[in-house]
Amino acid sequence: MLSRPKPGESEVDLLRFQSQFLAAGAAPAVQLVKKGSRRHGSPGPEQPPVQDPRDVVMLDDLPDLPPALVPAPTKRARPYSGQPGPEDEDPEERLSRHDQHITAVLTRIVERDTSSVAVNLPIPSGVAFPPVFHRSRERQGKPAAPGKRSIFAQEIAARRVSESRVLLPGEAGPILGPPKGAMTCEATTPKDQVSQPFGSSHSLQGPRLVTGEGLRGQEAKQEAQTIHEENVARLQAMAPEEILQEQQQLLAQLDPSLVAFLRSHGCSRKQAGEKTVKEQNLGGPSIPVTIEEPVMSVSASEPRKENEPEPEAPALRLPVSPRKEWLHMDTVELEKLHWTQDLPPVRRQQTQERMQARFSLQGELLAPDVDLPTHLGLHHHGEEAERAGYSLQELFHLTRSQVSQQRALALHVLSQIIGRARAGEFGGRLVGSVLRLLLDAGFLFLLRFSLDDRVDGVVAAAIRALRALLVVPGDEELLDITFSWYHGASFFPLMPSQEDQEDEDEEDEPPAERAKRKSPEDRGRHPPELARHDVIKGLLATNLLPRLRYVLEVTCPGPTAVLDILAVLIRLARHSLESATRVLECPRLMETIVREFLPTSWAPVEGGSPPSLHGVPCAAAMKLLRVLASAGRNIAARLLSSFDLRSRLLRFLAEAPQELALPPEEAETLSTEALRLWAVSASYGQGGDLYRELYPVLLRALQAMPTELSTCPPQPLAIQRAASLLTLLTQLTLGAGSMAHEQSSDSAEACISATPSPITWTQVSGLQPLVEPCLRQTLESLPSPEKWHVLHPVPVACLLFLGTYYHTWSQQPSACPEDWLQDMERLSQELLLPLLQQPSLGSLWDSLRLCSPLCNSLLCVPAPEALPSLVSLGSTGGCPQLSLAGSASPFPFLTALLSLLNTLAQIHKGLCGQLAAVLAAPGLQNYFLQCVAPRAALPLTSFSTWALRHEHHLQYLALSLAQKAAVSQPVPATSAALHHAVALALLSRLLPGSEYLAHELLLSCVFRLEFLPESTSGGPEAADFSDQLSLGSSGEPPCGRGALLAQACRDLPSIRSCYLAHCSPARVSLLVSQALYRGDLRHVPTLMLPVPTEPLLPTDWPFQPLIRLYHQASGTPLGLPPTDATGTAMRVLQWVLVLESWRPQALLAVPPAARLARLMCVFLVDSELFRETPVQRLVAALLAQLCQTQVLPNLNLDCPLPGLTSFPDLYASFLEHFEAVSFGDHLFGTLVLLPLQRRFSVTLRLALFGEHVGALRALGLPLTQLPVSLEYYTSPPEDSVALLQLYFRALVSGALRARWSPVLYVVAVAHVNSFIFSQDPKSSDEVKAARKSMLQKTWLLADEGLRQHLLHYKLPNPSLPEGFELYSQLPPLRRQHLQSLTSVVLQDRGTAT
Repeated sequence: MLSRPKPGESEVDLLRFQSQFLAAGAAPAVQLVKKGSRRHGSPGPEQPPVQDPRDVVMLDDLPDLPPALVPAPTKRARPYSGQPGPEDEDPEERLSRHDQHITAVLTRIVERDTSSVAVNLPIPSGVAFPPVFHRSRERQGKPAAPGKRSIFAQEIAARRVSESRVLLPGEAGPILGPPKGAMTCEATTPKDQVSQPFGSSHSLQGPRLVTGEGLRGQEAKQEAQTIHEENVARLQAMAPEEILQEQQQLLAQLDPSLVAFLRSHGCSRKQAGEKTVKEQNLGGPSIPVTIEEPVMSVSASEPRKENEPEPEAPALRLPVSPRKEWLHMDTVELEKLHWTQDLPPVRRQQTQERMQARFSLQGELLAPDVDLPTHLGLHHHGEEAERAGYSLQELFHLTRSQVSQQRALALHVLSQIIGRARAGEFGGRLVGSVLRLLLDAGFLFLLRFSLDDRVDGVVAAAIRALRALLVVPGDEELLDITFSWYHGASFFPLMPSQEDQEDEDEEDEPPAERAKRKSPEDRGRHPPELARHDVIKGLLATNLLPRLRYVLEVTCPGPTAVLDILAVLIRLARHSLESATRVLECPRLMETIVREFLPTSWAPVEGGSPPSLHGVPCAAAMKLLRVLASAGRNIAARLLSSFDLRSRLLRFLAEAPQELALPPEEAETLSTEALRLWAVSASYGQGGDLYRELYPVLLRALQAMPTELSTCPPQPLAIQRAASLLTLLTQLTLGAGSMAHEQSSDSAEACISATPSPITWTQVSGLQPLVEPCLRQTLESLPSPEKWHVLHPVPVACLLFLGTYYHTWSQQPSACPEDWLQDMERLSQELLLPLLQQPSLGSLWDSLRLCSPLCNSLLCVPAPEALPSLVSLGSTGGCPQLSLAGSASPFPFLTALLSLLNTLAQIHKGLCGQLAAVLAAPGLQNYFLQCVAPRAALPLTSFSTWALRHEHHLQYLALSLAQKAAVSQPVPATSAALHHAVALALLSRLLPGSEYLAHELLLSCVFRLEFLPESTSGGPEAADFSDQLSLGSSGEPPCGRGALLAQACRDLPSIRSCYLAHCSPARVSLLVSQALYRGDLRHVPTLMLPVPTEPLLPTDWPFQPLIRLYHQASGTPLGLPPTDATGTAMRVLQWVLVLESWRPQALLAVPPAARLARLMCVFLVDSELFRETPVQRLVAALLAQLCQTQVLPNLNLDCPLPGLTSFPDLYASFLEHFEAVSFGDHLFGTLVLLPLQRRFSVTLRLALFGEHVGALRALGLPLTQLPVSLEYYTSPPEDSVALLQLYFRALVSGALRARWSPVLYVVAVAHVNSFIFSQDPKSSDEVKAARKSMLQKTWLLADEGLRQHLLHYKLPNPSLPEGFELYSQLPPLRRQHLQSLTSVVLQDRGTAT
């Protein structure tokens, strides 16, 4: 006998016992019997039990390594015996049986045949639930039934007996015209039915079907009887043959088996009825029938219970009234039964009180008073139960439900709400921002938690909501449209431009430490804190990328979820270089995307979307690779080398889109994105080796392009693909000429490869004859706006290709210059010059102003749900036709045309004059006038920076062409001045990434004498004449402004050198921008531009060198050498004087107070700088411009000034410097006196008379040299008692005298006189006491002259020696007031003596 296992024995002992048991062949102690399922019954006793083969575990067969964790295959149910297998069943029936959609349920509704059932209308009971059966209602005299029967079975038996007693056999009447499809319960033969008399009393005693129970009122039975009599009358009017014919017709329409069943059923019921009557006649036992009475609601006449409400409170109407017999229902809790009531009516909003926003299941905002039916599912909430829809709080609560369908529904509704909010559908109907409210409530992390759900539907809904939150639908559309524009592949990163507060506090840290702390992981900041400043950084800190990789690789979601994930990854890649790098380096993420969604072989996909995108090429995956490659040349190189993109590009480009075995639209988009990815790689000089292999394919596509362009109507996707192909050829042509003139560079990109390009000029020289016919063909559609709006991307790309082609051709050392010069002349004569004369081109110039975001600020209005922490372009798709990216926009074509004209004019000087005729277009002139017109600066949003960058390109190219034309031929004065004004405005608007353009403007247009026609057309003389008219002969400066302007024009080269040294961008940024705009592919590090926090140059850039001098002098004790400071200050003052005199609109962005503060910096730089005669002249001329009548009212020193923290602090340091080094300099003193005007802050005057009284002795500026009127200082009267007391003390103490400070002496006397004789009754007691004391002290002054001035002051008059007029005799009121005070003083003196 085998022993049982004992405690302590191992698994090896158990296996040994098992082997011994099997070897002995003994019978097991337990017999396994397979029990049949309930559905198919248990197996019979004759069937032997099924013995399953045993699974014996052997240690020898176990592998050495654990099995790989791979997803298990989907389990399938095992078919039962006797049930047909899936192969024997119709697939359509199987799908219909498993379809659980609500539409499938509604379509499978089969009406129940009620022809054999008597129609009994429900008894109106006023309750919503059927009555509850209670044991106490059983009768005591029931016979014992054989076997145990349930209460429900007994009740059903009693009902059947009662139904059989209702219709006795002898009372059966004929069929009274049954409706179509209905049959009676009796199975009489047609012959018997016809032979029965219709007027017999037993058959027509009352209605059978219509009883009147559903009607209300006393006439219910009467109405039923009336209907019955009408039916009987109709039957009596019919002949027996007609009745028989109708019966036969009805029987023919019914199923014969159903008719036979009903007839047999009627016979059985008839026999049962006869047996029941016989038993009753014999006095046998009868089965009692329980008749249930309807349960009525508790009436008001019944006594009120303890828990019922008071009489004044409305009674709660319950659908079910409690009864005594019910268990545990003796106490009714009314508050728990409120939910059983009907919904209260929707309240009409009578006030402007805010109400909680509620949304439908489609994300629509519902009006507060909308009344919707309850079957829509919008009333399943507790708060405001009568209002339809769900609030955001309720939706958040629903996302935490235990039911997965509810979680998915809540996420779906939230995504719909976000989409509608971004589209601006809510408008001003909501208070606040929906996105801001959701993010503050933690919606971002709610989505992240939902991504970890176990239910695929919830994960898909979370991904869709994440896409709705992060991705704006129109952003990618805009960026794709502009890809083939002039430098359209470059884009600004979609990241917040404001730095974190902690970063601002860390400005004093070393750059290395600050760079280390830039990473969120190194700083240890939590994701919620990161998300408040940057949503993308907060998401990346939650390990979002590994989760998305798991969803793509393991769960294999549907096509919609895959596209949503790819859209989210594209948005993450556009955030920054750091985010793009993290997407690339996420383990197995890019490998999964390339393997699953960019395969080189796949099963053909017919029309429509495939059921799964895994294993099928996807255009969104190719676009993701393109966006990643745009982030940096290193990422592009890693993509090409690590993921074998070369073979995939060959696979998708070698065949035409219609041959890719994909849906047509998807194939066209995939081919376009493949071309764009190659073009981005070629922008870094990479991927050139593919050109040799795909050269026949590219030529074949170019040859077929005219045929594609001639199709009617043109296909937009085909047009975009053609433009992308031309953009690719443009980059490849640049790569062919990149090694022609190799330049050494010591830029920061030390890792840039310097390998020669695999493309040579001979390989691309044959492309121009194929591109030029396409350009000619598309230009023919220019007079037709409808066709041009569709085809214009192709001519834009053609013009850019031709410009690159001729630029590269001219750089080839082996090419003959005569060849390219002749070809340029041919192109100009045959194509360009006729194009410039077309009226259609003039209409494009005219529409510049309409589509310009600079001239139409409404085109750059921020999006409705723009958030600083979640940057987007804010485009909802479908740009307006008259906008920069609209279909009717002239910017892309005109920019490309100006680029080609600049290239030709730079290479062929003889064509410059002819090509520059385009600048005389009236539309362009009007556009330039609008650009320089005074207007508020556009706020730098993500969309405005994107749009302004493309507009800046057109302006720069037009100015560059004008500069080239100005060298060869004279330019009209009006055009030159306009171009110079545009250049100045453009220089202050250029954004980061355009450093090369700013540097070129400083070199060429801004400081060129050709753009200052005033220098040769009497401008200096006109300036002198203007000064004489405004100042008069007595105020004429020692050296006229005209001479200073003439000298400044002669010193323009020195001025340009000064500004190039102080205003040029950083060298690294300049080299990167230069490589991008010059086409030096080997030195282009990235196509992602810097974050546009602010323009490259500040609005006060003309004062920038002077401000730098001031900061350098403040940082070093001894300051700069005088020669350097003097030269720089002179150049800056000369240029500012030129702008003030001839280009005043260029300084409108700098307030007059800011200009005054910049002039004060000249005196703060050095103790000797302001003494230089040229500096004195220039400052005096600029100060005279600030003191003009039309400028002085705009001088406001009390408002915040750009670049200045506090003007009172600057003025305090200015007073200190004046007191130390001025030595009575009149110009210095003028700048001290100018802020002391009465309309400015009293703080400035208190600083002089309170803290720097010693400076009063050096303010010896004569009254005649004061640049402003004296009334600005004396009017209105001073109201500061503290300052008046300082005035009086300075006068009495002798610190303020007329010969030391004539201006301030007059000011102090005027204000003290006005104060001591003021008799304002509204003055406080303290003011009255101070006035009385000051007047008494004035009367008692020993200085008779000062006493006479203070008491007899009348009006200021600068022409008099004292500076004011005196009363010869005091006015009567003043004399009386003075006598009343002096009498009191005399009495006090007499009392004292």
